[in-house]
Amino acid sequence: MKSATSYIDMAQILLYAFWIFFAGLIIYLRREDKREGYPLEADPNDRPRRVTVQGFPDLPQPKRFLLDHGAGVVFAPGPANERADLALRPKHRHPGSPMEPTGNPMLDGVGPASYSLRADRPDLTLEGAPKIVPLRTAPEFFVPSSDPNPIGMPVYGADGRVGGVVRDVWVDRAEPQVRYLEVGGDGDAASVLVPIGFAAIDGGGRVKVQAILSTQFAQVPRTKHPEQVTLLEEDRICGYFGGGTLYATRSRQEPLV
Repeated sequence: MKSATSYIDMAQILLYAFWIFFAGLIIYLRREDKREGYPLEADPNDRPRRVTVQGFPDLPQPKRFLLDHGAGVVFAPGPANERADLALRPKHRHPGSPMEPTGNPMLDGVGPASYSLRADRPDLTLEGAPKIVPLRTAPEFFVPSSDPNPIGMPVYGADGRVGGVVRDVWVDRAEPQVRYLEVGGDGDAASVLVPIGFAAIDGGGRVKVQAILSTQFAQVPRTKHPEQVTLLEEDRICGYFGGGTLYATRSRQEPLV
């Protein structure tokens, strides 16, 4: 007498079980990656109705996330934190038309100058202290003697003219490295931050910033606190210099050939 299992192909059943598990895993991961940025919205135009795109599978149920250092909670998916009334308009009426700025794109934060509405509070270390600070408030950090100290160096824009002087260096206390150069002009009490990724220190004791012109340093978004920078301010500052790579001059927006 044969057993019941002798009529069952266990290898085939295990294969089917794996397929079902793997399909469920893909659907689960696809739902989870829709916690940010969904539902999508069709191209904005002058029609009053807009089509929202959700796709398959549907959006997941809102989940609560606790922020570090008691900064509160957020829900995702949750209330939209997208910026409204962007200074953009479609170049043509057909769907998929490219957008063009209607104002100063570097200040309006569009295109490569875009930024997210992050929390308007400083990023913190594990100990709860501000993470990015100037050297004047962090005596435990210093510029090694083997490296050029940019403090006091003139800062040149893409036009080859001086846009200011480095007044201080801002460091990351959690991941010891330079994050920003604090740049100020003559007689200007307020300074601006230049992301170190957009600055190049040459052997002649100069700092070169090719992203913007010398006259555009004065319009860099400033920080509310002279010795702290918030997450939102970081995004706006980096967006300004990123936008300058395209919008600083008219020629940068033209075809290369």
